[in-house]
Amino acid sequence: MLKQTKIEYGDFQTPFELAKRVCEKLNQLGVSPDLIIEPTCGVGAFVEASALSFPSAKKIIGVEVNHGYLDLLENRKSQFNQSEKIDLLQGDFFTFNWKNLLNVEGSVLILGNFPWVTNSQQGAIGGENLPAKINFQNRNGFDAMTGKSNFDISEWMLIQVANWFRNRHGYLAMLVKTSVARKFLNHLHKEKIGLLRSAIYTIDAKKHFDVSVEAGLLFCEFEPQSHHYDYDIYESLDSEKSQRVGHRNGITVRDLDTFERLSQYYGNSKIKWRSGIKHDCSDVMEFQKVEDGYINGLGEIADIESTYIYPLLKGSDVANNRISKTNRYVLVTQKVVGEPTHPIKTLAPKTWAYLESHAKYLDERKSRIYQDNPRFSIFGVGSYTFAPYKIAICGLYKKLDFRLISSLEGKPVLFDDTVYFLSFDTKDEAEKILNILTSTLAKDFYSSLIFWDEKRPIKSSVLNSFDLSQFEEKQPLRLF
Repeated sequence: MLKQTKIEYGDFQTPFELAKRVCEKLNQLGVSPDLIIEPTCGVGAFVEASALSFPSAKKIIGVEVNHGYLDLLENRKSQFNQSEKIDLLQGDFFTFNWKNLLNVEGSVLILGNFPWVTNSQQGAIGGENLPAKINFQNRNGFDAMTGKSNFDISEWMLIQVANWFRNRHGYLAMLVKTSVARKFLNHLHKEKIGLLRSAIYTIDAKKHFDVSVEAGLLFCEFEPQSHHYDYDIYESLDSEKSQRVGHRNGITVRDLDTFERLSQYYGNSKIKWRSGIKHDCSDVMEFQKVEDGYINGLGEIADIESTYIYPLLKGSDVANNRISKTNRYVLVTQKVVGEPTHPIKTLAPKTWAYLESHAKYLDERKSRIYQDNPRFSIFGVGSYTFAPYKIAICGLYKKLDFRLISSLEGKPVLFDDTVYFLSFDTKDEAEKILNILTSTLAKDFYSSLIFWDEKRPIKSSVLNSFDLSQFEEKQPLRLF
C-alpha cells in the first residue's frame, strides 16, 4: 500500500543538500523573489533551503496534500531560518485556490519537485491524484486512439504554473524529468508565453532519488513582453559547459550549432520513411515456422496457406543486425489500408478459417482505428511494404544504425511497428541511399535533432526531415 501511494503521488522527496544546491544556483542566476511558493512541499526540503538562501524574501509558503508530511514540517519549522516568514497550508494542487495566493505585489518564485508519474501509471493502480480529464495537449483523435495522449502529471502542473505568469514577472525552478522539461519549454514556445530566459541543469537522479531517468533542474524567468525560447542544457548544476537547444521549422532542435551548419539539408524528402506493420494482436498474427507448419503465439499449430504469410524482422533484429535470416512470420491481410479482406475466404480458405476461429482476439482489439475498417484489418501497409529492398532502422535504440534488407525466401521482409524503413525496387537504388545515410554529414544532421533520452528517440518525422532528394543525380529514384 505504501508503495502504491508513493507511485500515485510521484513521491520522491528531495534531499536537503540538493534543495540547498538548487537555491544556491538560483542565487547565482540573480533570482531574488519577494514571495516563494513550494506547491507540493512534502517534508519541506525546499522550504528550509529557501529560508536559508533568500533572506530578502517577504514570505515563504509551502502547500502539501499529505497531512502527515505537513505535521512533520510544522514541528520542524521553528528550527528554520526566517521561520516567522514561513506559512504552511494543506491543499491539493489540482483543487487549490492558487489565484488568491498569487494576488500579491512583487516577484514570485515557484520552486520544488513536482510528482514524477504519468496518468497511465495512475490508471494502472487506480490512483486519483490527477487533474480533471481534459485534452490539455490538444491531441487529435488518431493520436489519442493510438496512445499518444499519455502524459506526465508534472507536465500538466508546469503548464498551470506558466498560466500564472502570463501577465506578470516571475520565476520557476522545478526538478523534473528532462523529457518533461523539454515538452514544457516547447509548450511555452508554441503558446508564445512571455519568457526572458530558461535552462535545464542536469542532475544525477540515481544518486539523489534512486531512479534511472534523465532529470534536471528546469529554470525559467517569465516576462510578458519577452519571447526568448532558445535554451541551454548544462551537464550539471556546477557546469559551465552547455548545449544550445531551440525551435526551428516547427521542431525542437537538440544541437542548434550543428543544425544551423547543415540547415540546407533540412526539408521534406520525397523518399518517405514508413513504419512497420501494426496489428495489435501478435499472438494470432505472428508465427514461427515448425516442421508441421506455423505455430502462433498461443502455442497452436496453424494450418494455413503461405499466401498471406511474410518473413518478419523485429526492431531488435534490425538493431542487432540479425537480418540475413528469420524464423518469424506475420500474417498480412491487406495490401493497402482499408482494402476488403473477404477475398481471403476464396484465395486462402484455410487462412480465412484461421482468422474466423481467432476472431474473439482480433475483434476485441482496443484501438478504435479497427472499428470502422474491414474485419481483420491491419495498419502500416501499402505498396512500399512489399518492395524487395529496404533500408531499415529501429526507433527504440540509441544508435543510428541503418541496415540494408533484402527479400528472404522469395518474399519481401516486413517489420514490426518499432521499425522505420525506406523501400526500393533495386539493390543499386538502396545502396546509393545507404551510402548517403551512413555518411558523417547525415549522422551529424540526424544527431542534431535526436534526443537520446526519449523512449523512442528515432522518429519518422526526424528521419523524413533530411532531404535525400538533394543527392539525386539525373535519374530520379523510384519513390514509394
